[in-house]
Amino acid sequence: MTCLPQSTDKKLGLVIDLDICVGCQACATSCKEWNTGGYSAPLSDHDPYGADPSGVWLNRVHSYEYERDGAAGTLHFPRSCLHCEEPDCVTVCPTGASYKRAEDGIVLVNPDTCIGCKLCSWACPYGAREYDHDHGVMKKCTLCVDRIYNETLEEEDRVPACVRACPTGARAFGDLGNPASDVSRSVEERKGFSLLEEFGMKPVNRYLPPRQRPAPPPEPAEPVAVADGSALETLFAWVDRTLSSRR
Repeated sequence: MTCLPQSTDKKLGLVIDLDICVGCQACATSCKEWNTGGYSAPLSDHDPYGADPSGVWLNRVHSYEYERDGAAGTLHFPRSCLHCEEPDCVTVCPTGASYKRAEDGIVLVNPDTCIGCKLCSWACPYGAREYDHDHGVMKKCTLCVDRIYNETLEEEDRVPACVRACPTGARAFGDLGNPASDVSRSVEERKGFSLLEEFGMKPVNRYLPPRQRPAPPPEPAEPVAVADGSALETLFAWVDRTLSSRR
């Protein structure tokens, strides 16, 4: 079985703001594009425009309808590997193909030693492992490890592809082991949370909860006819009452 490092110098990970994610899938498509030519590439893709598409996606976005305090809405929930501090997906690997890096805490899979036994996917409660049927190996989010350290890229591009592509800024990347980092401060300020903490795997990635929305204003009353006034005076009186009620 694969051993975990005693500690890691950093805890690189993602912070995802559920309040401003719009479910546009830009993170998923940019991830697919970059990683198809990057670490552990290519990512299989079969019949993408047909009736039964299949393939490997390292980042997925799920959308849920909800109702809270009388207000309804849609919550978009991106999901990928959480790069846990104590990942069972690593410790169950019989060949050492799944491993956690001591220098930055990123969890990776070595495709050259992976035998596709799928033990890691059974051990992961987050559904973050993907089996590539074309190559017979497991694949997962790498935090774009071949991108974030690439000094030939502009500094602003040395972040995971999903972070760079997000049009609303709902995704952030940084060292969650450093309390002074931007991502750590945002988690502290917004009371960010991790998933399924009861499993004890200590996910590094964090989610920022949706903000409380104000209650919708009451519907304005219907215009009340004034017996001794014209239709225009009646309309003005109704508008005046409606605007006054919203001050």
